Amino acid sequence: MDIEAIIYNPILRAILGLCLMGAVFGGACIAVWFERKLSADVQQRYGPNRVGPHGLLQLAADAIKLFTKEDIIPKNADRLLFVSAPILLMGSVFLMLVALPFGAIIINGQSYVIAATQMDISVLYIEAVSAISIIGIFMVAYSANNKFSTLGAFRNFARMVGYEVPLGICVVSVAIMAGSLDIVKIAEAQSPLWFIIMQPLGFVVFFIALMADMGRHPFDQNESEEELIAGFLTEYTSMRFGYVFFAEYIHLILGSMLVVLLFLGGWNLPTFLTDITIVGVILPTVYYLLKVALVMLGIIMIRWSLPRFRIDQVVDLSWKKLLPLSLLNLGWVIALGLLGVY
Repeated sequence: MDIEAIIYNPILRAILGLCLMGAVFGGACIAVWFERKLSADVQQRYGPNRVGPHGLLQLAADAIKLFTKEDIIPKNADRLLFVSAPILLMGSVFLMLVALPFGAIIINGQSYVIAATQMDISVLYIEAVSAISIIGIFMVAYSANNKFSTLGAFRNFARMVGYEVPLGICVVSVAIMAGSLDIVKIAEAQSPLWFIIMQPLGFVVFFIALMADMGRHPFDQNESEEELIAGFLTEYTSMRFGYVFFAEYIHLILGSMLVVLLFLGGWNLPTFLTDITIVGVILPTVYYLLKVALVMLGIIMIRWSLPRFRIDQVVDLSWKKLLPLSLLNLGWVIALGLLGVY
């Protein structure tokens, strides 16, 4: 009881939330460096290698550059929207962070989740607040008074609306199988069998839809530098560009966490390991973060291995292929439930 009183103390939870925000920013920095090095290896060229050992300080140099560059606001831009849009995008990230667990501590067989808060409908909450980024991207594009930015925003609408539907259906399928909308209980329900084994089709549909939702290559039609310069970000400079850039990489981290929590078993380990107190305190979180890192590796490798799709191909993929497949997976989950498999 004393342990629970300490762990669920509101002040401690607030401090934990601030620490998790710092950890996510640090993770985003590592993700940027890692992607640049990995993409260089894929393309057989040098990545960052001149600032610090192995280019580790390159991101610090880039941050100094963004902080010191001139902050330009176009003459005919809507200043209020132009200034507030990046803040809204970062706000969407922080709102997701509130309900996403970063691991768990297991003491005497009892799990204590490392998260700012835990709610009964956390999956629906995460889906809802992630959709705020659609509004933020539209504000970024519309406020700039630039035709390329506006085209990028409407491409983003077409993509995100099309992929949110199969994504949501796959989440519902997972929630039905787990019997809960609490993402922590969904993760705990995957002991010993992961949902990727019971719903392989759902995993594939969810993973593709998530990549599109994050705007990762080959689904970055809202930027498309070949035809839209930089799309919705064309008019942004300095740290306003930096906020949006960091929000994209933080979404990469949080999206990878969702994949692990919904389909790859979260932090679940055999009980004979977690019965050892020291192991139970450390290993579940390390195990969970390792899986998150591997999912991030896969997403980054896909970015540098596939060409960008055309916007018509993106729309066709969502409505004509992923949506029927997500409904088929939902039917499969219902059939398994009727047969008493779970």
